[in-house]
Amino acid sequence: MRRPRRPAAQSTTTRRSPVADNPNAKPRHSGADGDPQKSESSFLSDLFAPVAGFGVTFSTMFRKVATEEYPEQKRPTQLRYHGRHQLNRHPDGLEKCVGCELCAWACPADAIYVEGADNDDESGQRYSPGERYGRVYQINYLRCIFCALCIEACPTRALTMTNEYELADNNRADLIFTKDQLLAPIQSGMLPAPHPMVEGMEERDYYQGKVTGPTPDQEKWVREHSSDEESAE
Repeated sequence: MRRPRRPAAQSTTTRRSPVADNPNAKPRHSGADGDPQKSESSFLSDLFAPVAGFGVTFSTMFRKVATEEYPEQKRPTQLRYHGRHQLNRHPDGLEKCVGCELCAWACPADAIYVEGADNDDESGQRYSPGERYGRVYQINYLRCIFCALCIEACPTRALTMTNEYELADNNRADLIFTKDQLLAPIQSGMLPAPHPMVEGMEERDYYQGKVTGPTPDQEKWVREHSSDEESAE
C-alpha cells in the first residue's frame, strides 16, 4: 500500500530589492522620476563651483602679503646666530690666532685647515702676541655645518661667528674662504700687523685686557717700516 504524498512545502522567502540590501545603492530610475528640487540644486552647484574657486582666489589677492621680500628686505638675525666666521684682533692690531690648530681638530666636518708659523721678533715679523700665529687659515663652507664647535675649542677667543649669512655663490672654489677674507678689518686706532708687542707686556697681559691700544713706539715702528717697504717697491 503506497503512502500518500505530502504536499510540497511552499517557500516563504521573497526576493528583496537590491536597494534595500545596499543602502548606498542608487535607484535605477532617476531624472524625471526623481526629486526635481535636488536635481536643480545639483545642477546649480556644478555650474557655480568654478566661480566659487575663483572667488577664493580674488579674495586672497587683496589681503596683506606675509611673505618677506628677500633680498630687498633682510630680516635681522638673533644675537647668537651662527653665521660666517671671523678671526679677531687685539686692540693694538695684533691677531688673536696663535696657530694652535685646535679648531681644525674639533671640526666634525673637516672644514678648517690651519698652518701655524713662528713669530720672528728679530725681523719684525710678529703677527700675534703668542709664540706662533696662523700663517694659513682656510674654512671650506661647502663642508661647514655651522655647529660652532670650533668656537668652543679656540683657547684665545680668536675665532667667533658673525651674523653674516649670505654665503651663496655660483663657483665652488669661491666658497673656500682664506685668512684675508676671515680676518677682522682694522678698526680705528689699530695698527696692521706685523709689528712688535707693547713694550713691557707679555702674552697673558693681552688676554687679560691690559692692552687697550697701540703705543707711540708701535706707531713709530709701523711708519718706519711702511716707508721702507714703499721705497723698496
